[in-house]
Formats: sequence, structure tokens, C-alpha cells
Amino acid sequence: MRTLLALALCALTGHAALAQHEIVAAVVDDKGKPVADAVVVAVPADGGLRLPTRRDAVIDQVDKEFTPKVNAILVGTPVIFPNHDNVRHHVYSFSPAKRFELPLYAGVPAQPVVFDTAGVVVLGCNIHDWMVGYIYVSESPYFAKTRADGKAVIADLPPRNYVVRVWHPQLEGSEAATKRNVDVTGKRRVDVEWTLKLKSELRVRRSPVGEHNGHY
Repeated sequence: MRTLLALALCALTGHAALAQHEIVAAVVDDKGKPVADAVVVAVPADGGLRLPTRRDAVIDQVDKEFTPKVNAILVGTPVIFPNHDNVRHHVYSFSPAKRFELPLYAGVPAQPVVFDTAGVVVLGCNIHDWMVGYIYVSESPYFAKTRADGKAVIADLPPRNYVVRVWHPQLEGSEAATKRNVDVTGKRRVDVEWTLKLKSELRVRRSPVGEHNGHY
């Protein structure tokens, strides 16, 4: 009897898993080249959201760069900013979605920074001007970041209608203009494509390796 019950539960669990859907996004630029580090967000059209338990995210500092350069997190997520360089960093943001400062430090700050408002947060370092990073704080738990091939998969979606949009640090125009209505009630997989017009990336020239005589 127990064996039969276990098999029945497995069958039900397997059926529930099969009921989940996914959106496969492909993002290219206006020259047809794949776009990496684009954040694709799906929001239920009916507004219903069940937020999962939040876990800490990590944005590292390696070779005087933020790693990863673009990170997508759920609103309310605590973020840890470890410094694995042999110099100190002073991390800050003046973005409306989150203003904060981590004064000059090495190692790992005592407390994470909680990102409690949806929006885009631009990171900088007061010591190393070329260091720029981005945190996309999503109001929806359904999001993914494109890989080098321009593809992103938003998996484990309940079957319903979604409003899907795309953001990228170099996006020309508004994120709202990228919105698409996507229905995943009838198919387990729905493919959606975007062509984005991107602005040129502006990068501050890096200082020589021995800047500040090694103090920073």
C-alpha cells in the first residue's frame, strides 16, 4: 500500500512539474548580433505574484571591476560586496532606487546592502572611476539575464499571461517600449525575440597599475 501511495505521489509531483512553463528570450542588436547582459522580466498580467524566499546575492570586486557587471535580483534582496582585490574600494550609488555608500574597505563588509525598491541601480567606486556596475532590481521573481549568445530562459512559470520587457545598460529608448504580451497558458515553451538599439558604451580609461602608490 505504501509503495502504491509513493508511486501515486511521484506521479502527481511529476504532473505538477510538467505544468510549469518557460519563456525563451532571444535578444539581438540592430545589426543582428547577440546581446549579452540584457535582463528579461516577466510580470503576470493579472498582477498576481508569489514571492519566493529571498537569498543573499554577491557582487564581487576583482581586478578593479565589479563582477558580474550586470546583476538581476528580486526586490528586497540583500547584496554582499566582497572585495577580493589587494587594494581598497569605496562602493557607492546615487541611483533613486538605492542610495548607499560603503566607505573604503578591504575584505567583506560587516552587513549586506538590502535593495528594497524596484529599479536600476548604478554602482561606482570613488577611488577607481572606471569601475561601473549595474543592479536590476525586479518587482517580479520571474526574470533572467541573457548569456553571450543573447539567450535567456525564464523557467518554472505558472501557466498564465505575462507582460515581458527587456532592459540593458546601453538601451536606447525606454524599457517600457520593449513590453510584449506573452501567453504561456497553451504551450510549455514560448519563444520571444527582441531587437534592441544600443548606445555606444562609454568607458573611463583605467589608471596605471600602481596608482596612489598602492595605498588604494
